[in-house]
Amino acid sequence: MAPKITDLIEDAGTPGIIAGIGAAILIPVVAGVGKPVAKSLIKGGIVLFEKSKGAFAEMGETWEDMVAEARAELAEAKHLPEIAGSDTAPDNGA
Repeated sequence: MAPKITDLIEDAGTPGIIAGIGAAILIPVVAGVGKPVAKSLIKGGIVLFEKSKGAFAEMGETWEDMVAEARAELAEAKHLPEIAGSDTAPDNGA
């Protein structure tokens, strides 16, 4: 069974009643001030999200380009013949 508000008030005594009255007065004030602040934060988040979408798309394209270049270099390296005599000492022009 959920506690009743009257039980909470009786158990809290005078300090609890004063705190409850203070909360009842302050909550609408905080909500009135907090709503514009919250809306401002939400708008800032939306703007940041929209700007970051373009940056992430560009970063993705750059990543894809680098992967394609790396794959092309690997494919090219597979087709190149190995250099003969690479394990031997240089002939020093002799």
